[in-house]
Amino acid sequence: CAKAGEWMRAIDLLSMMSSQGVDLNTTTYSAVISACEKAGEWRRALALLNSMSQQSVDVDTIVCSAAISACEKGGEWFAAIQILTSMLTRQVEVNTITFNAAISACDKGGQWSRAIKIMSAMTAQGVQADTITYSAAMSVYGKSGQ
Repeated sequence: CAKAGEWMRAIDLLSMMSSQGVDLNTTTYSAVISACEKAGEWRRALALLNSMSQQSVDVDTIVCSAAISACEKGGEWFAAIQILTSMLTRQVEVNTITFNAAISACDKGGQWSRAIKIMSAMTAQGVQADTITYSAAMSVYGKSGQ
């Protein structure tokens, strides 16, 4: 479902699984959140992430990164930062993909100073930057005039 971008089908399957008493786990939610992310359905991705907490399903790097990417695609920089902050507070492992998505969300939202702060946090967390990080940094610095 995620690859085809059929987010509605993925949500329907999740609902069906739940109604049939199938245990919903991190992997299940990850697949559905990824489908929403690919379709640009950031609101649904956030609702599913919140549902995981309500259902006491553990969140992980993959789920949170997909939700941050959904926010980035939807231009929702603030929500992306909230998820990243929550990950750091809850000590959910963060990685390059997580930070890149948050940096990109801030860049697209015109929040260049926040993007720069996230880059600093990335370094402080000991997360290795990659080509995407440096490309985003160049974009941010170019737009911020720094």
